[in-house]
Amino acid sequence: MSNTLGRRELQFAKTAAVDAAREVGVVLRRHLHEHKRANLVTQHDIKLELDVRSQALIEKWLAAVLPEAAVLGEEGTKGDVSSALRWVVDPIDGTVNFAYGIPHAAISIALQKDVGKRGKAAYEDGYRTILGVVYDPFADEMWTAMAGQAARLNGKAVHVSNRRKLAEAIVSIGFAKSRESLEATLPYFLKLVHSVRKIRMMGSAALALTYVASGRFDAYIERGIRLWDIAAGGLIVECAGGTFWRQAVSADFTYRMVVSNPWLRRKVHVPV
Repeated sequence: MSNTLGRRELQFAKTAAVDAAREVGVVLRRHLHEHKRANLVTQHDIKLELDVRSQALIEKWLAAVLPEAAVLGEEGTKGDVSSALRWVVDPIDGTVNFAYGIPHAAISIALQKDVGKRGKAAYEDGYRTILGVVYDPFADEMWTAMAGQAARLNGKAVHVSNRRKLAEAIVSIGFAKSRESLEATLPYFLKLVHSVRKIRMMGSAALALTYVASGRFDAYIERGIRLWDIAAGGLIVECAGGTFWRQAVSADFTYRMVVSNPWLRRKVHVPV
């Protein structure tokens, strides 16, 4: 299967991803304050039946425009995820927020192509994101980006902040679910809190990324985050003039990550 997409085909793919995100957004708004059935509950995470249903809705939209592309999603895979083109999907990023009735969650959809491990801006497995869509259905905010073009929020170009002083920055930080990662991140959190204006932990990686892209946050740090949480938002940050550093830490699409405007990149780091 060829991984070459023309401008027209990529625009069709973007339209499908946007439409898919909006349809799932309608479902999430309808169910925000209703009882939700959980498929799995752990100490630090919840998996909902609605996660699975939402990914299935997204897959139908995406298959209609690119039937040959695989899907790598939080709720499972479809096709060969090492194929030339693949969608990377998180149907509800911020599930715990949503499960508790907190209106801060997003739909994240990215399209990646295999460019080889030496390809520009590629992840360790040789894929590069060429399209990213993140939708916050509760604020009706739709972020989109295509590689090489400006990132947009509801159609208007956005850019990262120009703050250069860490002391003036708002930094988002996430705590991964494992005990080991929590214990490694906490000391850095206690140090960082005295160096920045504010730290925010809002519960959605995709939205934290888009907030950096829009200049609302100045940086975002995660020690253990999955590809479907960051593939779309990472491209949006890059297309908004930001830096998106990531490093694979395991073979299950888990990454360490630091996202920021260009001036703060060397002033924040991810705990080892």
